[in-house]
Amino acid sequence: MAIFKGAGVAIVTPMHEDGSINYESFARLIDDQIAHGTDAIIVCGTSGEAPTLEDDEHIEAIEFCVRQVKGRVPVIAGTGSNNTAHACMMSKRAEGVGADACLLVTPYYNKATQDGLIASFTAIAKSTSLPCILYNVPSRTGTNLLPETAAYLGKTVDNIVAVKEASGDISQVARLALYADGNLDIYSGNDDQIVPICSLGGIGVISVLSDVAPQATHDMVQYCLDGDYEKARKLQLRAFPLVKALFSEVNPIPVKAALNLQGFNVGNPRLPLTPMREDHLEVLKKEMKEFGCL
Repeated sequence: MAIFKGAGVAIVTPMHEDGSINYESFARLIDDQIAHGTDAIIVCGTSGEAPTLEDDEHIEAIEFCVRQVKGRVPVIAGTGSNNTAHACMMSKRAEGVGADACLLVTPYYNKATQDGLIASFTAIAKSTSLPCILYNVPSRTGTNLLPETAAYLGKTVDNIVAVKEASGDISQVARLALYADGNLDIYSGNDDQIVPICSLGGIGVISVLSDVAPQATHDMVQYCLDGDYEKARKLQLRAFPLVKALFSEVNPIPVKAALNLQGFNVGNPRLPLTPMREDHLEVLKKEMKEFGCL
């Protein structure tokens, strides 16, 4: 059974001015997402600034999210690392605080071989009983999880059940769907490719767009799941300028700015990320207004 179908939000980690986690804003954001159709919460991923979270606050944020969600939707915890032993430890701890699944990014900087990816992901998955979603985002990690490798893992490791595909290569997604042969669920990792990936058999998205437009993102996927690709296509194209603005600087700089514009008080990203440039912010405001989320 799929962990979820639909739109999962890659939720930001709200922060106070001093950089500590703002749990009051976090609770409000989680509740608003669920109220507007979000089908899963992905916590402490890229959008959640996991690389700058200390281990204890990382787990504390996951635990808080689990408590706030109260079982209304699945909570998927980002626990991947370029240190396999560390990813095993974090996955065990996430399971211990009640997460429903783990999101495992490909090791970054190390540039593992495909054999290394198989060994690492197998070890992490075996460290927990939770279902695991592999996260392929070579533009950030320098490593591309090949379709053949992902398919092998889906067929040989029981709790590796899905892939978040953010390679940007639709041909690669098609090969993944072919080789996985139903053994892996596929989620779009790019908001500008939700409909194309669903058309190849994907069952949803893990989304930055959903942070600022949760209902529309949910609806886009639901149209696909219902077979109404005409409505899905129109919504995908209408969202395209906003998606472009949300990635005019590295994620999560723009999405935090967007949520602040919406009044969620999520603060600035931690260094080495910085607040959004003013010229980019003006474009973001314009596109948010055009889309109807500001």
